[in-house]
Amino acid sequence: MSFAPTVPAAHAAAPALPGPLWLNDPADAPALLQHSGYALLRPEALTQLASAELPTLAALSPCWNRLPPDAHLKDGGRYRHRRHGSFVQDLATGTVTAVPHRAHWQPTTYNALHGGMLRWFEPLEAALGQAPPFLTLVGSLGRLFAQAMVPPAAPAFDGRWYIEAHPFRIDTAAGVGRPTPEGAHRDGVAFVAVVLVNRVGVHGGETRVFQAEGPHGVRFTLTEPWSALLLDDTRVVHESTPIQPQTEGGHRDTLVITYRTDGFQDPPAS
Repeated sequence: MSFAPTVPAAHAAAPALPGPLWLNDPADAPALLQHSGYALLRPEALTQLASAELPTLAALSPCWNRLPPDAHLKDGGRYRHRRHGSFVQDLATGTVTAVPHRAHWQPTTYNALHGGMLRWFEPLEAALGQAPPFLTLVGSLGRLFAQAMVPPAAPAFDGRWYIEAHPFRIDTAAGVGRPTPEGAHRDGVAFVAVVLVNRVGVHGGETRVFQAEGPHGVRFTLTEPWSALLLDDTRVVHESTPIQPQTEGGHRDTLVITYRTDGFQDPPAS
């Protein structure tokens, strides 16, 4: 698809993004991220990263049944439920360490709808945030993203990732749920992983990825539990379309994990 009307003429010759290519081996992802700015992992690839079989990952799914409502939605909706946790990964030592619970903050340049707000969400449950498959996945993604770093960011990277994890449920109890109410956006980080945990009784929820500085984009729908979208947040923007119910109780569960190189995003010092 093309987004040419909203893109400066200087980018009109930018090469098109390749169509969706689902990877079975996560070792292929760094090169694809460097080339295209995004990569898609089948569940087989994600289980390799988590060092866990699908039933073990599926055993984490009940945590999404206990997500509290998001009290910060500015559109007045009640369709989003979430928690939040923060970690630091040291690639030199191989450790992923939880940090004291903190607010989630983004500048308005990256989130026009909810930017500039200190958003306190309930912390991750131990059943998720301390689960070995979750921590292994977080660490494996960090190593994968380090391999995908390209200049000029790579020389400045000190081997520490500042990571935020967000389990989301978008429900359709009110008729429609919006995975990205802020619209097409970047997160203000280096890399993003969007993992589909479950998709029950809904239609819609198409994901769209397009160049941050170009006219081209791709669209696809995550349908398989524990498949994943990986993004170079410096090069692409992304969004997901609203979902609507096919059955009562329809919902879409995701795990979004972001990786930043130079500390957590916090409000500027006054």
